[in-house]
Amino acid sequence: NGCDIKFTELSEKIPLTYNPASSFCSFVPHYATFTLNKCYSKDTFDLHGLNLRNDIEHGASLTRWLHSNQNKRKKHVLYVEELVSLAVGENGSFMTITDMSRILSKRRADFRANNLDYSLSRYHKAFGNANSSTTLRLFRGRTGGLHTLLLERRLPDGWESRIREPNELTMLAFNRTVPPMERDVDESKWAAKDKLGAPTETVVPV
Repeated sequence: NGCDIKFTELSEKIPLTYNPASSFCSFVPHYATFTLNKCYSKDTFDLHGLNLRNDIEHGASLTRWLHSNQNKRKKHVLYVEELVSLAVGENGSFMTITDMSRILSKRRADFRANNLDYSLSRYHKAFGNANSSTTLRLFRGRTGGLHTLLLERRLPDGWESRIREPNELTMLAFNRTVPPMERDVDESKWAAKDKLGAPTETVVPV
């Protein structure tokens, strides 16, 4: 249920599920303890605690409508569908770095125009790009698996990480994707769009 997760247990489950290098497996839970001001060896956390405003969370979410006093534990279904629909590789079945840059551009422009509480520091850009890069690496950009993960918050039945080799996904390896992803972000292509109204579509709890 995403509650009372031990940081030490997270360190054990990440390599079993996704097969990244040990440096990556160590960084993720230790960074979470820093963010939440917790003790790695003793404490637990809830996933929704990572929504802490202006830390990991910022004003340009890929899959959630972020606005004043809005429940950040909900995702916006149309945003998930739009993200996947922008994939152009292999007739839409494969998402590239360029595709991800395009959706990042649109989200930033949308929220800059519509959210009075919008914030996006250089750190947020780097962290958001790193998360997007990691997702692409783990799924090799395949939209079928991404759709299930983002919409249903679960891994597809029978899913296996696309990271096959030991130490294939290191901190250095996934960070190499971050600069080109940010370099292709261009909000100006979306900035002239009309302002959005608050979403009326059904939102599904995380």
